[in-house]
Amino acid sequence: MNQGEEIRNQKEQEELVSENQQEMSKQEDSAELDPQVEDTGNTVDERESTENGELSEMKDKYLRLYSEFENFRRRTSREKSELIQSANEQLVQTLLPVLDDFERAEKAVAGNENEVTEGFVLIQSKLKKVLDQFGLKPMAIGPGSDFDADTQEAITQVPAPEEKLKGKVVDVVEKGYTLNDKVIRYAKVVVGN
Repeated sequence: MNQGEEIRNQKEQEELVSENQQEMSKQEDSAELDPQVEDTGNTVDERESTENGELSEMKDKYLRLYSEFENFRRRTSREKSELIQSANEQLVQTLLPVLDDFERAEKAVAGNENEVTEGFVLIQSKLKKVLDQFGLKPMAIGPGSDFDADTQEAITQVPAPEEKLKGKVVDVVEKGYTLNDKVIRYAKVVVGN
């Protein structure tokens, strides 16, 4: 070997030794900064347990927040649909006396069939059809049906003409109506006792 090759080999060995020393110092520095590298293992376990506790806490908060939001969404959706269904309630209640007047006029002119009567009946049927489209339904209550305080209002009690009419409806003074299955006007009835 010549002298030039020996110098190169010596420089390469010095470079390898310095690189090894640098790597070892880096590992020592990282070991000092990172407590997970310690031999005891207690810090790693403690850190993992606190991280797991925080993670489960965050999951719990997330689930609670999500369920609260879902409940809020369902509640507002239900309230919105109820509001839409009952939006026309006040208008329909205002029109009910007009419908009653048409029914009275129809009964009054029942024997005199002429063009005026046909006009009344036509207007009445159109009004009923429009109100029916908005969900208005008359209650099916007639003489002899059972008295129901949830849908009927007893305006008076009279002696029952027959034994089977005791506690039952004897006469309907004013029809009751429901709007989308909600009672908007109770039927006014006479009850037999």
